[in-house]
Amino acid sequence: MGFFDFFTEEIAIDLGTANTLVIHNDKVVVDSPSIVARDIMTGKIIAAGKEAAMMQGKTHENIKTIRPLKDGVIADFDASEKMISMFIKDIPALKKKLFAPALRMVICIPSGITEVEMRAVKESAERVNGKEVYLIHEPMAAAIGIGVDIMQPKGNMIVDIGGGTTEIAVIALGGIVCDKSVKIAGDVFTNDIIYYMRTQHNLYVGERTAEKIKIQIGAATEDLELPPEEMNVQGRDLLTGKPKQVQISYREMAKALDKSILRIEDAVMETLSQTPPELAADIYNTGIYLAGGGSMLRGLDKRLSQKTDLPVYIAEDPLRAVVRGTGITLKNINRYKSVLIK
Repeated sequence: MGFFDFFTEEIAIDLGTANTLVIHNDKVVVDSPSIVARDIMTGKIIAAGKEAAMMQGKTHENIKTIRPLKDGVIADFDASEKMISMFIKDIPALKKKLFAPALRMVICIPSGITEVEMRAVKESAERVNGKEVYLIHEPMAAAIGIGVDIMQPKGNMIVDIGGGTTEIAVIALGGIVCDKSVKIAGDVFTNDIIYYMRTQHNLYVGERTAEKIKIQIGAATEDLELPPEEMNVQGRDLLTGKPKQVQISYREMAKALDKSILRIEDAVMETLSQTPPELAADIYNTGIYLAGGGSMLRGLDKRLSQKTDLPVYIAEDPLRAVVRGTGITLKNINRYKSVLIK
């Protein structure tokens, strides 16, 4: 422990398309939507996180809400950097410091990311005072967060359905044996719902409303044991232009999301077909683990289980599985050295 370690703070970040989570001192200190609001006149970022999410779809021409990450990677470099720095400034323990401490960071990245995209994440982190920046692949972090011992010579399959990407990986001996990253996840589900409401009900709804529908009555199959109640949805009538309300059920959502879920199923099947036979034997015994917000879609575990004939388990608190894993890695950096990308 050097003299400078005294001034170094350690944080773990799960930089997601939909939500960004930050862990400091083993606690989740930031859990906010990955969205910023920018003043067009001055170019300044006026809000980030929950505050900016409230503005989404309700702005006038001088304010624009931006989601700096698309498909799990940085799309707007400037906005993402400002967003990360605002989130770091929000950490209660760092607010009390007189000067900004140097940061040791572990950040999650999708497994299908390119070198250039990786560098963008790294540079963003370095600009907000990151002295030591490590990167970790999302399925790896999810596996650690679920509590799987990844160092064992045993195959485990993780499906992490986030906001921008679905990451599917088979992990053994602290490495990813085969993986697939598809750009079908929470955001695509939301767009499916918007499209369905337009075509079936002539109702134009915004992203926030579609997100709400997805959370309240979203379903992957029509035969649910505990079906949610019907929901009233307000939006704009496309024929008359007047605001109107319609009532929808989870069965309609299952129809709306069917095609996208099929593509996730296909990706899972494809990954299984590339798995070496010894690991496939392990997966037959251990089953498939689901993490990420998308895995909370009602009936998705059941549907994947029917498709693969394997047991499917949802992680506890799936939204935080990835950031938990990132936090564990940060605490035991030496143990997980082989997993991290420096």
